[in-house]
Amino acid sequence: MKFSTREDIEAPADYVFAHVTDFAGFERRALRYGAQVSRVGQDQGAPTAGTEWEIAFKFRGRNRKLDAKLTEFSAPVGYQVTGVTDGMHIVTDIELVSLSPTRTRLLVGVDLRSKSFTARLVIQSMKLAKAKLNKRFRARVLEFSEDIEEGYRKGQ
Repeated sequence: MKFSTREDIEAPADYVFAHVTDFAGFERRALRYGAQVSRVGQDQGAPTAGTEWEIAFKFRGRNRKLDAKLTEFSAPVGYQVTGVTDGMHIVTDIELVSLSPTRTRLLVGVDLRSKSFTARLVIQSMKLAKAKLNKRFRARVLEFSEDIEEGYRKGQ
């Protein structure tokens, strides 16, 4: 099952890339939502391809664990994060396309694949609510894009 969206942001590609690679900020945000996030085998420096995280969170009344790895990292074009949890394989792609010196297109894609019967059931139930989940996904990406754009406008 795949979710994808794109947003045009009124900011240069380098500025947008700096914000979409703010992994420390993403870690803090996850902590605020009750997840436990820890970077595996690395200091808190700038992430590179191969950086890994262990994330523990509660979903649908059960404690879950997600192992995430930054598999591709190409500044300022984008990156890919691969995750594995409870029989599910998740691939998240972030891509930036410079439309002009002050305008950037952000492309976000999340692909979910089941590796177990239980995960297949979860994805099947998600397919039934795909329109609602897609709408929520797009709203989150739009909100994130607007925050980047607003920060750039205030910084000028």
